[in-house]
Order: sequence, then C-alpha cells, then structure tokens
Amino acid sequence: MSINTDLIMTLKSIPWFYDLPQDQLESLSTIARYCDIPAGTMLFEEGSRTDVLYILLEGQLDLETFVPTRGAVSIYQAEPLDIIGWSCMTPVVRQRTASARALTPCHLVCFEADELLNVCDGNAQLGYLIMRRIANVIASRLLTNRLELFDIIVHQPSKTLPTTQE
Repeated sequence: MSINTDLIMTLKSIPWFYDLPQDQLESLSTIARYCDIPAGTMLFEEGSRTDVLYILLEGQLDLETFVPTRGAVSIYQAEPLDIIGWSCMTPVVRQRTASARALTPCHLVCFEADELLNVCDGNAQLGYLIMRRIANVIASRLLTNRLELFDIIVHQPSKTLPTTQE
C-alpha cells in the first residue's frame, strides 16, 4: 500500500473529507489518482457504464442530457470541489445519467468505483460518511434537474389545438 502525501494533502483540502481521520485519508489516497483533461474533451457520455467518481479540483465542466426535440441540454455547470460521476456508487443504476464536457482545462481527483466501494465496505464508518454525502449530492442534482425540467416545460412553445369549423 503506497501512501501518496500529495494526494493526502489534496484530499484534506476538499470539504467532503475535512473531518476524516488520517488513517482514512491514507486509505483513500492509495486508490485516488489525478486526472487532467483539456477544454472541449468529453469526460464521459450519457448512458455509458460508470466506473470512476471524480472530484473537480480546477476548471469547469458542463453536464448535459439529451432531451427529445431539444437535443443536448445543459443541466449543470460543475465548478471546483463538485462531485462528478456519482452514479458509479449506486448499485442499481450504474450508467451515466448525463454527459460531461470540459469547458476549460480541468484537474480532477479520480477514484475507481470498485476500489472506492471496497474501501467503503471495509470501513463501515467511512462508507456511511461517503454514501451519506453522495446522497446529498444526488438530492441536490435531482432538485436542479427538476427546476431545469420546469424551465423547459414553461418555455416550450404551447401547442394549439386545431379548431373545427362547422
């Protein structure tokens, strides 16, 4: 088990991990890695199988979903410290619910889903904390998506019913 001091310091700087003890940070650092992507790159596509959880450290990502008759619709602008790809942590729905495209060059911390789930399973306290925080991310994104859906419905041109002439 190789401990990466730089990754530990990065994890300590992420609010999600502020209150974790050193041994849990060390455990997470052994499965974490950095990932850099240039602007314009697709990080993942809607419907693809999930395998990585990302924490955006620098840059901006656009999350978009396909809406029939509308095409790709932006549903969220991810900023630094946002969690991206949370669906990899849900055992039933393990496919991407949106596409993610880098608007600017991005620097991320990445966790392979299976490795992160193993760490969570091996340490119930850490697993509970991570899953509780992921549940909060999901709830927040569902609210955001709901508001986006309402906006689409409200701004969709109303369909007029054909009139009958007698």
